Amino acid sequence: MDADISAGFSPGGTAQALILNFIHSAAGSADVAAYDFTSAPVAEALSQLAQSGVRVRIVADEKKSHDRWSLVNKLACSGIQVRTDEQYSIMHNKFIVTGNNGVQTGSFNYTSSAEKRNAENALVIRGNSFLSQQYQNEFNRLWAESSPVQCNYS
Repeated sequence: MDADISAGFSPGGTAQALILNFIHSAAGSADVAAYDFTSAPVAEALSQLAQSGVRVRIVADEKKSHDRWSLVNKLACSGIQVRTDEQYSIMHNKFIVTGNNGVQTGSFNYTSSAEKRNAENALVIRGNSFLSQQYQNEFNRLWAESSPVQCNYS
């Protein structure tokens, strides 16, 4: 099966643009595994996706979710199902798998630093159902071992 593969890099904006485009094109579901989450544009895109009726779930690293700039609580308060994983020294995954056989992965944390200060990469693979299923299985495993985040408005 042929797959459509795209790459983006930062600095330079192409990594974040690729990720945002990928999120906006998700259908059915978008499951996100994220070590760190401080990127307002990515958080907003996921919130908009959830508001449009797409099921969005996020598993984040438990320790990083308590950092000062973390948007994990904000995402939980926006109605997205969010869980944190504390089973490992760090839950260092950075991927999104969608219901329309898409996978986004790479070194790019969903952070402002990844966009503005770090040398990062993002890869999007569309149309490879075998790869998508592998990532979906891994997400489901992480989800099952993680704890729900309750919205805290404080």
